Amino acid sequence: MDVKGEYEPVSDGKKKIVPLQEEEQVGLKASLGLVQGCTIIVGSIIGSGIFIAPGGVLKQTGSVNMSLGIWILSGLFSMVGAYCYAELGLLIRKPGGDYTYILDTLGPFIGFIRLWAECLIVRPCTITIVALTFAKYSVKLMFPECEPPDESVRILAAVCICILAFVNCWEVKWATAVQDIFTYAKLLALFIIILTGMVQLARGKTENFTWDDTETDFTKIALSFYSGLFAYNGWNYLNFVIEELQDPVRNLPRAIAISIILVTIVYVLTNIAFYTTLSVPEVLGSEAVAVKFAEVLYGPMAFLIPVFVAMSTFGGVNGILLTSSRLFYAGACQGQMPEILSMIQVNKMTPAPAVLSVAALSLVYLTSSNIFALINYTGFATWVSIGLAVFCIPWLRWKHPEWDRPIKVHLFFPVIYIIATIFITVVPMISTPVETGIGIGIIATGIPVYFIFIAWRNKPVFIKKIICGVTVCLQKLFVVVTPPSKSN
Repeated sequence: MDVKGEYEPVSDGKKKIVPLQEEEQVGLKASLGLVQGCTIIVGSIIGSGIFIAPGGVLKQTGSVNMSLGIWILSGLFSMVGAYCYAELGLLIRKPGGDYTYILDTLGPFIGFIRLWAECLIVRPCTITIVALTFAKYSVKLMFPECEPPDESVRILAAVCICILAFVNCWEVKWATAVQDIFTYAKLLALFIIILTGMVQLARGKTENFTWDDTETDFTKIALSFYSGLFAYNGWNYLNFVIEELQDPVRNLPRAIAISIILVTIVYVLTNIAFYTTLSVPEVLGSEAVAVKFAEVLYGPMAFLIPVFVAMSTFGGVNGILLTSSRLFYAGACQGQMPEILSMIQVNKMTPAPAVLSVAALSLVYLTSSNIFALINYTGFATWVSIGLAVFCIPWLRWKHPEWDRPIKVHLFFPVIYIIATIFITVVPMISTPVETGIGIGIIATGIPVYFIFIAWRNKPVFIKKIICGVTVCLQKLFVVVTPPSKSN
């Protein structure tokens, strides 16, 4: 099999002396250290999931104890996936994450379908979900006794997306600074909730921790993983900006390990805290679980929790937008997205066209405010894609055993992960065939797109001129150029 992309061995972490001219070339710069790597992962994971998913998991499992088991298993599942991605990230060191791994391993068609699903459904839809959660918790302060108007929620979510799109276009350091600040804010909010839960446990508030009404339908238990794993979604996002990560051999695995362990502990303790105070009907009857928790326990200070949750989800939108734009950029660099998306703003050194594209698609998804329906759409596409990426590990071990692997995972882990991925994607089809069918249908629309726009090389001259003219106009509008390493 021919390798589809350039294989680039990882660096040894030593600084290379380069001519000044090369340093000043337009391109993405390695400006992210270990702390920024951890805050990108933690900030991307802890967004809206922990504040909306408890109800989704509980609805499918039926009992508190079973739902806690799903949260723990989801964390372990994410740890195994992150461990596998550490090998892939250091083996194929390019921006684009799992899209690049699938492209180089399984070929351009499968790579494009994965890119299509991620760009059209997963990333913009996830940004929309987190932005809607930000808006719901924000306006809750103004509508404490009733549900806020749906239009106001969606308008505020749109404002959130637009502000963060501007920040990510203007300066990468601004985006990472926002990520750092809001990651600490969300951890503070969760620390307050966890500390309150410990006090409640010390008071003997354990009556809700039972196996009563545990769901016996196997398909519903499988479906509960969609909500649980959605809350952990984002553990692979640092791989998308590996080109901007300093000393990736050292920092990538450390950032992944620190972040996933921290998030799993925080999630499980937060759920325990919720259930020390809220009963099953109360959790199922509230879209804003943390607000309900605060109203019961904090009295006049209850407003602090919606503020902290809004900050948490605001940082979550920023982290997903930061990494998602790099996926659009990577796809364009491989010739599988419009060329304009591979270009860098000449003054700010940011992939501005890619940032604006993912933000625009996210705004389109705001036509729906049904968060759980959006989660089901993204769940299927997400785990099929990640399962394919993990499959690349045994495939590349067989095809290219000679490649240098700074981290080499035991094959037991990718095999178990692939089997589990098949389980959580196939079984829910029985329970939710409509949502799964819509997801498959959207992904399938990428097939004709690939053959018309990618595989068809000999397009008529007038079509090429139109495409070129549009690209040049957009290039002038955004003041962007193709990085030298991509244009060669």
